[in-house]
Amino acid sequence: MYLIGLTGGIASGKSTVAKMLADLGAVIIDADQLAREVVQPGTPGLAAIAAEFGGDILLADGTLNRPALGAIIFSDPIRRTLLNNITHPAVRQLSRDQIAAAAAADPSAIVVYDVPLLAEAVAGGLVSFDLVVVVQADADTRIQRMMELRGLTRAEATHRITAQASDAERLALADVVIDNTGTVDATLAQVNALWERVRSAEAARLP
Repeated sequence: MYLIGLTGGIASGKSTVAKMLADLGAVIIDADQLAREVVQPGTPGLAAIAAEFGGDILLADGTLNRPALGAIIFSDPIRRTLLNNITHPAVRQLSRDQIAAAAAADPSAIVVYDVPLLAEAVAGGLVSFDLVVVVQADADTRIQRMMELRGLTRAEATHRITAQASDAERLALADVVIDNTGTVDATLAQVNALWERVRSAEAARLP
């Protein structure tokens, strides 16, 4: 198995790149999706969040009110850390399980772990990546995307960017940087080049 760590700041286009890689044949493990799974109704994670943040954080049907929680954690780093301490251990365990399952199903698979907080995954001993790919777009582009696609104000979008790791912190981990400030075709060309590089590297490791 060849394991790629894929990361990028909010609205950088990381999910777009992940989809392109999936179309080329990669197995995608999406940390955001796993984070949603660990806070489904009836899970220990959701119960712990309600206990920490109050019952108002739940909708009438018992599901998590994500916009309300986001408004809290993106403006308060202490409470954001409290949330991370609840959800991250469960997400890490699910990630390990899914990576192991992908390797068992196909020992020559190219697996992409799509994760916003890649530095934490590395520091937490989650995995050792064969390659780290960072999707990059400048802050102004990302703010504009969040305003247009998510309906956020400029202040809200800026808060969300500053709540994450800095560009410099992400780029320090990168083996490959994909610039997603241009056209879709320009991004796809970079992804195709990455895929050929990875396929060659994986083929060279096979007996």
